[in-house]
Amino acid sequence: MGILNFFSSKVAKSKESLTKALSKTRHTLWDQFTKVIAGKSTIDGDILDKLEELLIGADVGVPTTLKIITAIEQRIARDKYLTTAELFQILKSEIEKLLLPSNPNPAERTAADAVIPTPFVLLVVGVNGVGKTTTIGKLAAQFAKEGKKVILGAADTFRAAAIEQLTIWGNRTGATVVAKGMQVDPSSVAYEAVQQGIQSNTDLVIIDTAGRLHTKKHLVNELAKIKRTIHKCLPGAPHEVLLVLDGTTGQNAFHQAEIFTAAVQVTGLVITKLDGTAKGGMLLGIANQFTLPIQYIGVGEQVEDLKPFDPHAFVEALFEQWNA
Repeated sequence: MGILNFFSSKVAKSKESLTKALSKTRHTLWDQFTKVIAGKSTIDGDILDKLEELLIGADVGVPTTLKIITAIEQRIARDKYLTTAELFQILKSEIEKLLLPSNPNPAERTAADAVIPTPFVLLVVGVNGVGKTTTIGKLAAQFAKEGKKVILGAADTFRAAAIEQLTIWGNRTGATVVAKGMQVDPSSVAYEAVQQGIQSNTDLVIIDTAGRLHTKKHLVNELAKIKRTIHKCLPGAPHEVLLVLDGTTGQNAFHQAEIFTAAVQVTGLVITKLDGTAKGGMLLGIANQFTLPIQYIGVGEQVEDLKPFDPHAFVEALFEQWNA
């Protein structure tokens, strides 16, 4: 069950803000490529080599880049002739294919999806600095606007700033914050938050966690314990585990995804800060290599800039200058 299915109505999506957010990535990909294809009517090896170079440069990743290039080569082998105009249509099609499994479209909810547990427990993981706590705050704000009762569990007890930041978001959104201070067992905070959610008939409990990669073994053990504790308090919970990745970190995001997917059963992704990077291609590689749904993307500082991910809108924005 995707967290998006918890919404009672669709969140408005702004094409303009997404197009603006991807401008750096779009320029990285296409500015040089425009010069390469200038004056050419058909696709040759030099064009494909340059395309491969640009995709890798945008942090799409080697496996995903090769998958895209191979699909184009197969099309050329089949048709014997491919124009530059056709190339962009194939590129759009292949990239959207990579992203379609990442579309948790609320309109496609099933009858089973419509049965929402109360409380719905969301565990949020990711390294420090990726925008994890801010993402939680923005989610709380959006759900509160939908009329949902929200509890925030401050289970990142390693950083005082995380607790303070979550408390600020709680005050701003009207969400209840469960916090027990620094160096407290994070599992006890998670347990108390879920228990309070059950007792108060709260709609959504969001649990923040620490992300200290330099103590990888401790991180794995801590997250596993938090999950077990939540499940003990409420069988079936957590109902969703979201991994937050910083879009500006490029290939480092792949390493983080490997660690967290091994540590805990991640069910969805949030890619933040896409407006501040020329490496937005990492989203394609992450979606392809980890086959996890991208639930949200961050394209700005405002609450509404945390947007449900729409693969078609993303591809259209990525190819904005080539759209007919």
